[in-house]
Amino acid sequence: MTARVLIVDDEGNLRRMLRALLEEEGYAVEDVAGGDDALPRLARAAPDVVLLDLVMAPGPDGLTVLQRIRADHPDQAVIMMSGKASLADAVRATKLGAFQFLEKPLTPEAVLTTVRAALDLARARAENRALRAELPAAPEIVGDGAAMREVRAFIARVAPTPARVLITGESGTGKELVARAIHAQSPRAGHPMVSVNCAALPRELVESELFGHEKGAFTGAVSRREGRFELAHGSTLFLDEIGDLPLDAQAKFLRVLEDRAVQRLGGRTAREVDVRVVAATNRNLEREVADGRFRQDLFFRLNVLPIRVPALRERLEDLPALVAHLSAAAGARCARRPRAFPDAALHRLRAHPWPGNVRELANVIERLTIIGGEEAVSPEEVNAILGKEPLPTPHSPSAAQSGLVAALDTYERDLIERALAGAAGNIAEAARRLDTDRANLYRRMRRLGLGRNDTET
Repeated sequence: MTARVLIVDDEGNLRRMLRALLEEEGYAVEDVAGGDDALPRLARAAPDVVLLDLVMAPGPDGLTVLQRIRADHPDQAVIMMSGKASLADAVRATKLGAFQFLEKPLTPEAVLTTVRAALDLARARAENRALRAELPAAPEIVGDGAAMREVRAFIARVAPTPARVLITGESGTGKELVARAIHAQSPRAGHPMVSVNCAALPRELVESELFGHEKGAFTGAVSRREGRFELAHGSTLFLDEIGDLPLDAQAKFLRVLEDRAVQRLGGRTAREVDVRVVAATNRNLEREVADGRFRQDLFFRLNVLPIRVPALRERLEDLPALVAHLSAAAGARCARRPRAFPDAALHRLRAHPWPGNVRELANVIERLTIIGGEEAVSPEEVNAILGKEPLPTPHSPSAAQSGLVAALDTYERDLIERALAGAAGNIAEAARRLDTDRANLYRRMRRLGLGRNDTET
């Protein structure tokens, strides 16, 4: 795209000389004779660079025009020109935001060099505006119960620091939302946060994704590729499900944290990286360390500032606010009017154990938004999605408690049966999949009346 230059000078010969010089270099050039014409022409032409004379007559001088440009176009690159400028004028022009001050008589080399440098600045500012426009809005953490107030207070304390954060909690609780809030309130918020789900990375590509690779480093490496650490330079790297990172990759990951430098696969030199690491997991990493599945030294490096995000069943006081927020969001996405949730529907939602936490609640709200009409949501509609557990009522706390216990038992029984099936009846393997110990699994199986046709090995 051709760069555009506007010349503002009362000397006709100088305007013609500058125009010929710049057009010879391929620039699109316009010129005006005074300050009164400068702003209207600037608004129409939208130049990338303005060459502005300091002393012009009649009309406003260059400093006055510069002030007006700054008021209406704060990012405009302006080069001042003068043969009669004092040091005070130059200082004032600089304070007003002039890019450079050229003394007359002008030389072609000085003009072209300064215009190129001003264009580089203009492009950098445009790219920065585009990047900022692409950044998502600061994430909203919904709920004003005690648990979420504590989470928000933690975020406010740790976000301005460079320290590593380890976020724990069940799947669907909003761990990534907390990570994004930390990034959004940090000094690194001007750069996009880089995220990677360690559980979703194929084992053979983990190191390439995290650390990058050089061309020919392995079969299929047809070109050089930057890893997530390099992409997050100057920003935040969010590592979701860090507990699923393979042991061999953990060792290299630890080295990057210690050295603050990364070496691509197949590379010979390390590159320094300035990255703040925020990690999250739904596993008990201390137990993973005890069982030899996670490096203790890496755990200590990550667990500088730990925070646990509570499960939805632990913060049911936030349910009405969450439902209202998710209903409005679902309505906006689906071009539907958000539906009201009266007390009877909210009581039904409270009785559900929410194994999928807020993520599951969001899915339920979206289904109710899409399949329902504009009238208020009924308990029967909620039943159609969640099933027909006993319904609590405001006047029957014992019924609510019974319904919740039954729902939790049903969920736990199903979870254990699926784990046993996936482990071919091997209790030890099923316990590992459930992130518990074998004795605890036995106790739960006995309580739920599950059989013992299992394998001990």
